[in-house]
This record gives sequence, C-alpha cells and structure tokens, in this order.
Amino acid sequence: MRGIPLEERKALGALLDRQTQAEVMARIPQFKEAETGNFVPPPETAPEALGVLMFNMERGVHLTEIQEFLRDCPDIQPFDLILANELDDGCARSGNKNTARELAEAFGLNYAWGLEFIELVNDENEKGFHGNAVFSRWPIRRAGVIRLPEQYNWYFDRQTRIGGRLAVFAELDVGGRPLGAVSVHLENRTHGEGRRVQMETILKAVEREFPELPVILGGDLNTNTFDGRDKEDIGEIAASPDLRRRCLEDVFQYEELLPMAAKAGYQIVPGEPKLTRRKPLPGGEFLPLRLDWILLKGASPLESRMVSTAREDFTYAHPGSALASFPGPELSDHNAVWAMCRPD
Repeated sequence: MRGIPLEERKALGALLDRQTQAEVMARIPQFKEAETGNFVPPPETAPEALGVLMFNMERGVHLTEIQEFLRDCPDIQPFDLILANELDDGCARSGNKNTARELAEAFGLNYAWGLEFIELVNDENEKGFHGNAVFSRWPIRRAGVIRLPEQYNWYFDRQTRIGGRLAVFAELDVGGRPLGAVSVHLENRTHGEGRRVQMETILKAVEREFPELPVILGGDLNTNTFDGRDKEDIGEIAASPDLRRRCLEDVFQYEELLPMAAKAGYQIVPGEPKLTRRKPLPGGEFLPLRLDWILLKGASPLESRMVSTAREDFTYAHPGSALASFPGPELSDHNAVWAMCRPD
C-alpha cells in the first residue's frame, strides 16, 4: 500500500484538532483499500475441514519469533487460514517492515490487509501504518474493508493516531467452493454497548458481502466486560476476585455482541472459558481476559484450543532459534485461538 510522506501525515493529523476522524479519513484513500497479495497457487486437493488460527500478533514487533511460532508450535497445526490483528507496515517499532506481506511470503500464503491506523508519534516511521489481515492457502477472489462506527478518538490518546477500528474481509476459493473470511478488531476503549454497535455493523456488512456463503469470522473482540476508558473500573475489577472471575465466566452477560452474533446464526468458539489475554497489573499480577474468538456461520468446529504465547510454554522451540532465546515474558500480549472448522 502506498505510503504518505511524513510532512503530509503530520498535516493530516493536525486537521484533527478541528475536524472529525471521519472527515480526515475521507481525504486518505488508503483507508478504503485492502492490500492484496494473491500470488500462491492453491493446494491440489481441498480438505473437508480447514485449520483456522486467530492471533493478535501485537504489531508484528517480534516477527522472526512469530514466524518460528507459526512454523514449530504443534498446537496450531495445520492452519489453512489465519485471521490476524495488529500487523504493522512501515513502523519503526517493527523494523519498518510490511509484516503482513513478509509473513505471507514466508509461509506461502495469500493475504488481504486493511489499514486501521496511521501512527503519528514517531518520525522514524516510513509509513506508520497498522492494521489487520486475512491469510489463506487458497486464492482470494476479492477483498475489502468494513469501517466501524467510532467509539474512541485515538488522535487525542497518547498514541496519537489517524483512523479507527475495522474488519478485513476476503472471499476465498477453496477448491471451487466460495468461503467468506473476516478478520475483526473491535474497540477496547469503550463499553460493551459500543462493541455491540461495531459488531452489528460487521454482521450486516458480512450478510451483504457473503449472502448464503459459509463464513469464518474471528478476531480480538476486546470483550473485557468493562469500559476500557475507565481506569477506576479496571482497578475495582482487578482488586476483586468476584469481579475478576466475571472477565472469564460472565462475558456473555456483559458483552451483548456475543449473544447477538449467536442469534444471527454464528457458532462461537471457544464456548467455554479460556484465557486469551493477560492485562498486566501493578505488582506483577495480571488480569485474565477472554478477548479473542472465532465465529462460524455455515460451518462447524470439530475441535478447538487456546494456544499460549507465554515464553515458558515454548517447549517446542528448536535449540539456538530466536524463539528459544526470546527474552520477553510473552511473544504477544494475546494467546492464539485455533480451531478445525468444517464448512457445512
């Protein structure tokens, strides 16, 4: 995707002091595009079920280690489809790489990537682009983006961004059968109702784009059960064992988007409580959250699992590899979700 020169980025950002995100984004055609790399021939035969991985890759900062995780972790094999969040293109923090394209080329995958934010805080960013992606072993017939109703203006956050949350969709050709794939990232700095409104927008758009097709939808839905803008609310939950338990066990009660999706015909994976994100707390503890999901319509899960990205669980890493010597506590601040999914 074509970048925007630094001074132009700054000028566009300055407009946000007096204009809305929607008004400024309308000046930037990249927000309407899906970058597509469709250069891999399909497998000779189509399987009855597809291995699906949902993974928030935390900006692709540890790209080499992520590649080794994808290659060597036995609990995510096989994968035919990856629904990925937080992948940089031209950000200094991730080596100014197009992380989505590099992952696609490394694993022989086609991909579609959509621009979520343009980061403004670092002048060393070649592009400052950040977004979500769909990776597929199967050809992408077409792809696009679904822009979501704004629930938080990230320009006035310390991260200083142009843009907003989105979903990336791709119609795949799986052995001659069409399949809809959607990678979703909902807002964390809002409440359950804000996320419900965003998911409602996605479900309506998916119905328009993929009428009567099986759909595999997944992503970081940020179903934290509280208002991510309220630090007092977070502190109250962290201090209470009962409230902390709700973040794992009572998500459907506090996050209406999940029962809404079920009512629309989606099967939700995983259905049982599984920790997918560890929010760090003062004192070294963490708040366990269920944020990452796979949703199926016209398809059934044969098996599923949560896959840890914590360093102590890299028992499969090859001696001498980057993953084996990884110094951080976790490869991503999210665990991954894997499922074997059979289109009906």
